[in-house]
Amino acid sequence: MTASERAESMERTGRDSGPDRARRRPDVPRGAVTAADGLLVVDKPQGLTSHDVVGATRRLAATRKVGHAGTLDPMATGLLLLGIGRATRFLTYLVGADKTYEATVRLGVETATEDADGEIVAARGCRIADLPEARLQEALTALSGPIQQVPSAVSAIKVDGVRAYQRVRDGQDVELQARPVTIHELRLTAEPRKAIVEADGTLSDSPNSAVQAVDIDILVSCSSGTYVRALARDLGRELGCGAHLTALRRTAVGPFDIDEAHTLADLSAQVETDASSPEPHGVSTIPLEEVARRCFERLALTEDEARALRYGQPLDAEVLERAEAPEGRRLQASAKTAEQRVVAGFAPGGRLVALLRHQGPRARPVLVLDPA
Repeated sequence: MTASERAESMERTGRDSGPDRARRRPDVPRGAVTAADGLLVVDKPQGLTSHDVVGATRRLAATRKVGHAGTLDPMATGLLLLGIGRATRFLTYLVGADKTYEATVRLGVETATEDADGEIVAARGCRIADLPEARLQEALTALSGPIQQVPSAVSAIKVDGVRAYQRVRDGQDVELQARPVTIHELRLTAEPRKAIVEADGTLSDSPNSAVQAVDIDILVSCSSGTYVRALARDLGRELGCGAHLTALRRTAVGPFDIDEAHTLADLSAQVETDASSPEPHGVSTIPLEEVARRCFERLALTEDEARALRYGQPLDAEVLERAEAPEGRRLQASAKTAEQRVVAGFAPGGRLVALLRHQGPRARPVLVLDPA
């Protein structure tokens, strides 16, 4: 079995069958040469942590310099943005991108973790007859737009230096403060369906099982920092029946879509083919120039302006008025202040020089990518 076949098996099962593996990491080949600086869009399989995917990508890209822009829980699947080489410095500006998810929420059953990985803590039950369309739509509307959301108690948010989920595991009561998020879109994508649930949370075909629940599929487009688990929890509260998340798939991050994402099996096969070629180039990445054009407003620099930025020198803020809109969707749909606005400066030849931000009367480089 090749490394790409082992990676594909890992993606299907969510487990590593290797006898010596303490953790669930896919067996992937090591790239013959270091990958070029850029972004890699990966379709994360269920059962792996985001760190597991970073670890696998370090082998595939033949470099330790790999990072991700936004964690996905092991239960979740879908789009994970990875920066390779100098692109890791981009990640700070990609983490805040708006995101889109497809999710399944089970109404009528609550769990300790607000998702399918936790133990059932309450099972009031729910029937489709209890959910007329108007009532369900009212609950979805109440959770749309700018809202104050209390993050999940088992989130990675730190409380006095300790992760909230660790405090929960240690038996502590955790109360997190509500924070502002924006739900741009929240809607049903399929008809509600009946789910008969056993006491341990598994589905059953028996009508004599403990609880009858309702599963609904939703699409969520939201600002960075939104917890879809918490959204499922709050939807259950709005409806008075309790709820938890049973499936989650991230389909977009800013201008990047799941259709351009690669599975680990695909990347493994690509690396194996590349390694056998006379002149291997490494795993393919999206170049920094393309990432910048898609994510940020574009500023065409003069030679003198490009030279100044290469030395880390600021420009007059007036140059930002020449910036053009990014190609395709914006990095973030949420409103930004002038100081939060990031502009990508390109030299006359098309080379990416720096990312700039408005600071007082100046446009200052916050990240120089083509230093003198």
